[in-house]
Amino acid sequence: MHADFQPCAYIMASARHGTLYTGVTSHLIQRICQHRDGSFGGFTDRYGVKTLVWFELAATMHAAITREKQIKNWQRKWKIELIEAANPRWRDLAEELGLPSLFG
Repeated sequence: MHADFQPCAYIMASARHGTLYTGVTSHLIQRICQHRDGSFGGFTDRYGVKTLVWFELAATMHAAITREKQIKNWQRKWKIELIEAANPRWRDLAEELGLPSLFG
């Protein structure tokens, strides 16, 4: 298995209580960079969804995908409650993973 391989489900936001995107990846930092620079394209690029507000590591990709699908089926209110339980100020968790601030 690749050293950087770490399955996880994650939620990105455009702003506090803004547009949300739930995804899954095996390399979170790489995926965050793709969202930030627009190379991921589609929904997140169109709506400016660039802030990592929640993530959960998983033991396997299957477990991460299962969690992503579960969250995608949730009501928006539940997603916000999940985010705010761990990240009440909606800070950019990518900074805690070593990425630079979006705001310079």
